Amino acid sequence: MAMNLTRRTFLKAASIAAASVPLSKVTAKAESGVVKTPLVAPGSFKNTQTAVGGVCEMCFWRCQLVGKIRDGRLVKLEGNPKSIDNGVSICARGNAGVKLLYDPDRLKYPLKNVGKRGAPKWQRITWEEALDTCGSKLKAIADQYGTKGISMFPHGSTATYPMGFFENTVGTHNISEASFFQCRGIRDTAYLATVEQAPNENVDMANAKVIFLVGCHFGENIHVSHVKQYLKGLENGAKLVVVDPRYSASAAKSHIWVQIRPGTDTAFLLAIMNYLIQNKKYNADFVEDYGEGLGKMAEGIKQWTLEKAAQECDVPAAQIKEVAELLAANMPNVSVHPGRHVSWYGNDFQRERALACLTGLLGAFGVKGGFVQPVGPKGLAKYSWPKGEGHDKSLREMANLYHFSPPGTPTDLIRDTAITGKPYPIKGCVIWGQNPIQTIPNQEKTIKMLEQMDFVMCVDVMPTDITMYADILLPDCSYLERYDLIKTGTQWDLSEEPRQYIAPRMPLVAPGFERKDSVYITNELAKRMGYGEKIPIQTQEDGINKMLAGVQLSIDKIKAEDGIHVQPGKKPYGDMELTVHFYSKEMEDHGYPGIPTYIPVERTPEGYFRLLYGRSPVHTFNRSQNNVWLMAENSINPVWLNDKQAAKLGLKDGDTVSLVNQDGVKSRTTTTVKVTPGIRQDCVYMYHGFGSMNPELTVGYNKGVDDQSLITKLAVDPETGAHGMRNNFVKLVKVG
Repeated sequence: MAMNLTRRTFLKAASIAAASVPLSKVTAKAESGVVKTPLVAPGSFKNTQTAVGGVCEMCFWRCQLVGKIRDGRLVKLEGNPKSIDNGVSICARGNAGVKLLYDPDRLKYPLKNVGKRGAPKWQRITWEEALDTCGSKLKAIADQYGTKGISMFPHGSTATYPMGFFENTVGTHNISEASFFQCRGIRDTAYLATVEQAPNENVDMANAKVIFLVGCHFGENIHVSHVKQYLKGLENGAKLVVVDPRYSASAAKSHIWVQIRPGTDTAFLLAIMNYLIQNKKYNADFVEDYGEGLGKMAEGIKQWTLEKAAQECDVPAAQIKEVAELLAANMPNVSVHPGRHVSWYGNDFQRERALACLTGLLGAFGVKGGFVQPVGPKGLAKYSWPKGEGHDKSLREMANLYHFSPPGTPTDLIRDTAITGKPYPIKGCVIWGQNPIQTIPNQEKTIKMLEQMDFVMCVDVMPTDITMYADILLPDCSYLERYDLIKTGTQWDLSEEPRQYIAPRMPLVAPGFERKDSVYITNELAKRMGYGEKIPIQTQEDGINKMLAGVQLSIDKIKAEDGIHVQPGKKPYGDMELTVHFYSKEMEDHGYPGIPTYIPVERTPEGYFRLLYGRSPVHTFNRSQNNVWLMAENSINPVWLNDKQAAKLGLKDGDTVSLVNQDGVKSRTTTTVKVTPGIRQDCVYMYHGFGSMNPELTVGYNKGVDDQSLITKLAVDPETGAHGMRNNFVKLVKVG
């Protein structure tokens, strides 16, 4: 909430006397006096109201919520009973949103760094001073270097509106989203190049006869409606094939577990496709109607016999054949899952192309159990920041690289340009909801980029690692305190009566302290940078109502419908408008392989282990590492080590270790060993997102090991410019 003039004047004077304070001291003092109230037993629902319209963002899956409110405070979160997506179910992270909302370490006020980047000293300032500083600094950079002198690292729905401002109206191309360049962008562009559609996770697992997973960790990601589909398929008798070096939660439910050598997945897929083609066990009718270039692909992959792939992948040839026969026997009702976080080895575009081509060979498009495109609501209106004049070419276009890049600019093009000043200087950085210290490999390079900036601005909910490098730090509203997103979709089981839903995110409680939402912050920046006349909406509510007007709805109408509008839908099955490009002339014209191609990666050096990582079932990477409830369940990230290797190293379960990588980089912190036969001998595995370096995170600070700090050896996917992040090797060093 905004302060009154008297309070603001006082703070201006007080900031001179107290130039710097730690974030933990920037708190509000309780008012004097005690008022007795009647006792209400903890856990009771007496005097509790239900607030509707919540849309979770403890992960990106965005389940629909209701909140239980007592005396203006949120005391409990539940799934919205009206939801046809997650229903009444939410996961541990979703429940723990209450503790994010009231985390005492949350950012509360605008802050100015009067220390140095990386070792900040925070001075509390007013919003007016903070916005004036941000606006004037960014405008000065744009005036001196052009708008290309500004870069942005956004993440999440809170960053959508400001990203539109900087990209469209200000006109900088130097924008890199971790969700694209360190997560799923390779998947989307590979499928677009192969079947002309981005896949999301649109496979109908609930109605599949076979579910085929390459490195997917269902049961550890806990995306509620997605896991519902997966479990429903297994309950209905679907056979599960899991290809993974680790005995994951999914592998534990599998009928066939392929314990593959990391980085060789594409070779495995090529062998399956070659076997299906050579033995005429593919869906010839579908390929005839929808395929293109099968003959060229067949000729190009015929070298990939079962025996050759078995040697390369370190799995039995008989097992590859068993998988191929199972897929053929159950086509087209097969869920070939495209994955989510697919940025692994720097050869990932080819793996994703192979998955799309395999789906085409099986004819598993538009059928029960296959790849489908659920028909969601249409007609929501759009608004956007207007485009400015004369935008320069992007770094990718200037370099003539990464012709199948996701939207934005590959991260390393931005970092290298900023560090070298070539082909132009990048001197301003806006970081909005992203933590590049723990999302982007080679932390030293990121820090070097930030150190040469004239100005760094961060907007966040929590004091994450990256906020230590801000000049101005602004407190954002959490997802429980804002409007900013309209979630749409269909019922989770696509075989049931088709229905659609529209669920705008609405605040369950009012923002606390002096937190502001992204529309307010962005509009105020726009005014100060000279773009005030281009502002498309005045408030968050204004934007949501503009979009809903396209379908004759409004915030008030949906509140009256308990936070979710449900309407009849359309069946997702039937012909799909696509062509499966088994061979792509477009790719070949750009200098890439025209057919899916295996690109080998370095094998694990003697004495080292390949470092693999993934998600903890109760955490959302670093975003939840200060959550008291979740840390009580999972406070560190034990390193999985094969039992035979543990015996050789003299390590036992529970031993404390540090890690050192192939470049001699040592982990700042330690963790414990989890000894298990459920991982290959050439690998170790950890949960990602632990070991926070910011001491202002009083719960998560130095808990576990930051795996990203050990990822110093970069691998970049040649088609997309996205990072491969599983090409680093480590040794374990016993402590004590």
